[in-house]
Amino acid sequence: MLEQLFGSKTRVKLLRVFLNNPNQPYYLRELARKLKTQLNSVRREVNNLEKIGILKSVQLVPIGDSQEDPGSDKPKKKKMPPKVKGSKKYFLADSDFILYPELKGLLLKAQLLLERDFVGRIEKMAKVKLFLLTGIFVGVEGFVTDILLVGTVNKKGLAKIVSNFEKELGRSINYTVMTQPEFKYRHDITDRFLYDILEGRKIVIVDQLTDI
Repeated sequence: MLEQLFGSKTRVKLLRVFLNNPNQPYYLRELARKLKTQLNSVRREVNNLEKIGILKSVQLVPIGDSQEDPGSDKPKKKKMPPKVKGSKKYFLADSDFILYPELKGLLLKAQLLLERDFVGRIEKMAKVKLFLLTGIFVGVEGFVTDILLVGTVNKKGLAKIVSNFEKELGRSINYTVMTQPEFKYRHDITDRFLYDILEGRKIVIVDQLTDI
């Protein structure tokens, strides 16, 4: 089964998308755009994952559609997942799949290897005094940022590195860049945004701000 699961790059990308967003349904064209992959390739791999049991499909009706309740004069509206529009066949991860926890664990380990390479690329192109990973890197969704860099950073180069990593990871990453004077100012005024990062869960890659 593992050979079948990891037999193609598209399949691995799809697994990352679905397992990192287990409650989010996706339709085929949306996935093709998200992964920048041909629709036929996405359709083939999604069908394979559904046959294995990792994904399940649901038919969703458009938002605003309703069904008449025989016992009531008022229409009974169907509950819809957030941000879902259109009557299409959607797919989402099936958390009841027998190997679901193990599969998430395998992908997490693979993600750690990707993150190590990602961090190395940033360190090579930037002269940073502080480099923190937080947010999605420590399992905190919707945090104020996922990366904090303080120092001299080539912003175009950083944007390209982050963009490539987002494609591999199958999700977006928020990052924050500060100069040392900006960091010191925010630190001195007890800036809430900065202190949420410094006092929250984080992975410290570089910390040379001993004089702050």
